Amino acid sequence: MFDFAVLVAALLAGGIAAISGFGIGSLLTPLFAVHLGTKLAVAVVSVPHVVGTAVRFTKVWRHIDRSVLLQFGILSAIGGLIGALLNSRANSPALTIVFGFLLLSAGVSSLTGLFERLHLGRIASWVAGLLSGLFGGLVGNQGGIRSAALLAFDIPKEKFVATAMAIALIVDGVRMPFYFVTQHRQMLDSWLVMLVAIVGVVAGTICGVPLLHRIPEPIFRRGVAILVIILGVYMLVQGFRG
Repeated sequence: MFDFAVLVAALLAGGIAAISGFGIGSLLTPLFAVHLGTKLAVAVVSVPHVVGTAVRFTKVWRHIDRSVLLQFGILSAIGGLIGALLNSRANSPALTIVFGFLLLSAGVSSLTGLFERLHLGRIASWVAGLLSGLFGGLVGNQGGIRSAALLAFDIPKEKFVATAMAIALIVDGVRMPFYFVTQHRQMLDSWLVMLVAIVGVVAGTICGVPLLHRIPEPIFRRGVAILVIILGVYMLVQGFRG
């Protein structure tokens, strides 16, 4: 039953991420955390996350803005490294609270349009890039902060999407080795559910986009935002109970 729930959630997450640029970590991590704890859930979800991002990246890599990638990517990588180190030392309830807060913030920001109205300066955007990498390494949630920060560079949509995906892959490449070193046994024990998530995310990325495009964009975004808020509240409750 849990494997089936993971497959359905992964299909949905892959389709949402293909359109919005993020969603795999936000949707899958709370589900995995119920059975595995947040700390291991972050590590396990990093695998389908990097696979799904890589699949999407193959379609847009030609549009990368190399100058933005160099400036933003280095800071995000440093943040991801610090976040992964903190993840290895933090306990699961603390990570659950941080993750719940980030989900709640991302959902409210998306619902109110805060990220679209937020215009950061270059220095503030670099700080946000560092923070997005930090939270990516710590709890696997980085998309919302990264998107808000990249808006400051005023680049075309195609370059925005491609560069954001390249940065996400950099952060994944930095954080995942730490997860494997510190939690490799637990991750290997979870190989089946990890494989189910990978299949679901890839299938959702490839097949889910045409179906999701039939849903009016305002309704789709509002629905995703509400779902993320609910998940954020749930994770906060679980964290404080822990």
